[in-house]
Amino acid sequence: MNERQRIYFRNKLLAWKEDILRQTRETLMGLHNDTSQHADLADRATSETDKALELRARDRQRKLIGKIDAAIARIDDGSYGYCEETGEPISLKRLDARPIATLSIEAQERHERRERVFRED
Repeated sequence: MNERQRIYFRNKLLAWKEDILRQTRETLMGLHNDTSQHADLADRATSETDKALELRARDRQRKLIGKIDAAIARIDDGSYGYCEETGEPISLKRLDARPIATLSIEAQERHERRERVFRED
């Protein structure tokens, strides 16, 4: 991977992280400002379910920030773009679609097949 590609992926990861943080701030502000009282039990249940779903989505994105930070660290140490399992380069197309990828497509497919086998037991 050349320097221009590393800069491209670093910027892509940083923009993704900033977008997640912005969405999180908006969610927290929305939850903080939402002081509506629902007289109807069904409305209250719907509102609580919506809040729970939003918080669950934000929790998944919080975990994603850790993966983004790890990918940036791999860019810094020169290991970004190489499969953790085989050491082979990960295709630029895959990295563009999933910049936090740590496995090549082939290694990811093997991993998913093994996961399915153990899950069925």
